[in-house]
Amino acid sequence: MNPNQAGAPIALEQLSRLKELFAMLNAGRHVNRLSEPLLWAELEREAPQYERVFGALGYELRIDGRGYAWFQTGDASGTVSKATRQLALLFMLIFEQQADAGQHLGRFVDWRIDRALLTGLLDKNRALLDAEGLAELEPLQQLLDTAVRYGFADAGNGAWRLLPAVFRYLDRFEELAANANLAAGAVGLALVEPEHERDES
Repeated sequence: MNPNQAGAPIALEQLSRLKELFAMLNAGRHVNRLSEPLLWAELEREAPQYERVFGALGYELRIDGRGYAWFQTGDASGTVSKATRQLALLFMLIFEQQADAGQHLGRFVDWRIDRALLTGLLDKNRALLDAEGLAELEPLQQLLDTAVRYGFADAGNGAWRLLPAVFRYLDRFEELAANANLAAGAVGLALVEPEHERDES
């Protein structure tokens, strides 16, 4: 019998980091391969068991093969928290700035987010950041510290590094960009088609 089948007993004694993982995930944090390698290895090794245990407790564990895991919560449309909105803005501006600098977006875990990068971000986007109360260096740094608390970044040596969990934002940005391009293409097509129809008549 497969021990991971739904009816099989869960071998709790094999889940050596259950308490630690639950505390972290339940606090809204992400488990990242780069910053928590031991927890990540445990989670990968016993993924079906952890999914069953957390599922029995009413939590949906999501594990992304790119190196992060989290508890999925229901989409609360209209109640997106201020921190989530601000993080989305900050990450989007960082990605935009790094793309302009020729950096590969998929390698964001290698970027060093330091004072110089943040100053450049401010200079370029002050009006946009001001609308969110982020038009100074200190609130941006505090927001990056919030990103650390939720497992989107880690900090050290006066700088921050984005962690694999940021793929959640990058995937969303790419989805929005694709939809915007699709919408723009549809609008362009709608504007062009009547011209063709007039030419044919």
